[in-house]
Amino acid sequence: MNTDADESPEIAPTATVGVEYGPGSSPPSIGDGSVVRAGTIIYDDVSAGPGFQTGHHALVREHTSLGEDVLVGTQTVIDGNTVVGNGVSMQTGVYVPSETDIGDRVFLGPNATLLNDMYPVRSDYQLTGPTLKDDASIGANATVLPNVTVGEGAFVAAGTVVTEDVPPETLAIGTPAVHRELPTELHGGNNL
Repeated sequence: MNTDADESPEIAPTATVGVEYGPGSSPPSIGDGSVVRAGTIIYDDVSAGPGFQTGHHALVREHTSLGEDVLVGTQTVIDGNTVVGNGVSMQTGVYVPSETDIGDRVFLGPNATLLNDMYPVRSDYQLTGPTLKDDASIGANATVLPNVTVGEGAFVAAGTVVTEDVPPETLAIGTPAVHRELPTELHGGNNL
């Protein structure tokens, strides 16, 4: 673990930081001023910037890059091979599959679910997670299907199922999602 002694990460005694998943894996790098709470597991080959925080029992798998000031909430799972930007907030119970790209200042509400497999266990499919652009907001219990892009500043309402790309600065609502004009009060970037 690479840290600066002056602002060393605070790691709970029951957290596991550095799980070898194969020969030649490298210890994770956790940035200054980070807090890793009890029960969290972080695999090797994870890079987290300064100000990284987890809730309890979070899981971050290998080949994940997390920017500065990222929150990975309690019982949130990031399944690896994922890029997360700066200032991202993932609330309790979020699921992020491998091959996902998350921009800066993205908000994922409780139990938001991102997917990367269109036809689970039925056919071969190149796993491709969603792309969430800067300042996108994903509401609680929303589901975003594989290979979908949620545009910059878009807002996905709670419980929505997103089956196709959401244009920037657009509201997605319903099951399956329909697109509507973003209400005035939802314009602007996320203040996380």
